[in-house]
Amino acid sequence: MSTPPNAPTNEVRAPRICIYGAGAIGGHLAARLARGGAEVAIVGRGAHLAAIRQNGLRIHAPDAELHAHVTATDDPRELGPQDAVLVTAKSPALASVAAGIGPLLGPDTPVVFVMNGIPWWYFHAHGGALDGQTLPQLDPDGAIRAAVDVRRVIGGVIYSACTVVEPGVVHVENPRNRLVLGEPDGALTPRIEVIAAPLRASGFIVDATPKIRDAIWSKLLLNLGGGPIAILTGAPPKLNLLEPAIETAVRHIYEEAIAIATALGCNPTLNIETQLGHSRASSHKPSILQDLELGRPMEIESMLAAPLELARRAGVPTPTLDLLIALACTRAATAGLYRAA
Repeated sequence: MSTPPNAPTNEVRAPRICIYGAGAIGGHLAARLARGGAEVAIVGRGAHLAAIRQNGLRIHAPDAELHAHVTATDDPRELGPQDAVLVTAKSPALASVAAGIGPLLGPDTPVVFVMNGIPWWYFHAHGGALDGQTLPQLDPDGAIRAAVDVRRVIGGVIYSACTVVEPGVVHVENPRNRLVLGEPDGALTPRIEVIAAPLRASGFIVDATPKIRDAIWSKLLLNLGGGPIAILTGAPPKLNLLEPAIETAVRHIYEEAIAIATALGCNPTLNIETQLGHSRASSHKPSILQDLELGRPMEIESMLAAPLELARRAGVPTPTLDLLIALACTRAATAGLYRAA
């Protein structure tokens, strides 16, 4: 029996998900989302974008070889409103994201900021005396707050060591890749599942949490423990930790950063001894060092300066972080890759 032309069907439309800023992390997520059944588009630029347009997106990961053909553009106006947008650009690019993201946003489109460090929206729905405060150095002219209503925001924390090894090709170092998603107010909402479901279907680990700031600090501890020292030495963790004085400094960094997070009501998960063990075996250069070596704008404000600002607001002394971050900022500034907001 044929189906009447106007009869309803049970077909479920694939979610339309845009990756804004398709570098290594963005490319990896785009390919995973496509494999999991989402209709994926990316907003990118340069040779990486051109290669994806011509040859698709290739991901070399320990658990899979992915080849995804996704819609790729440098003009969000070509894409129209999405069911979700994942911003994976680095924090220095937020102004350009603010200028371009508007056409992707329908009335209910959530925007997931999958970015390193303290996010611009950190105090939205925070609760308590700090609720609603802003961090001007992360959004100096308020452009991103004006472009993206904070009610759209979902926080994202990713664990995936990725590198663009050539345009259109991303190497993933570890077999276990994980994304933590959470609403700023702690609610576990259906819109999180729009992003989580296709990623899980592709083999990506996705956790929804009512405590996204705990997750932010847990990842930030790793960035702080490796980033400033790597900027100064140019070496990966396994080489840096051969020097006992550097290992002592890293221990102090972890202790100070945990104190900041605790003073702000967060409970990051980090066992210092376990993490040092992982670091002693790691030859992966932190992304902030990769940016320095490649002459790209560095995530100084979100990963280094903002934690110090939060320490001042919380009244937490951070002598080791103060020194190492000052040295790292000076190194970035002399390379022409950083100017204080």
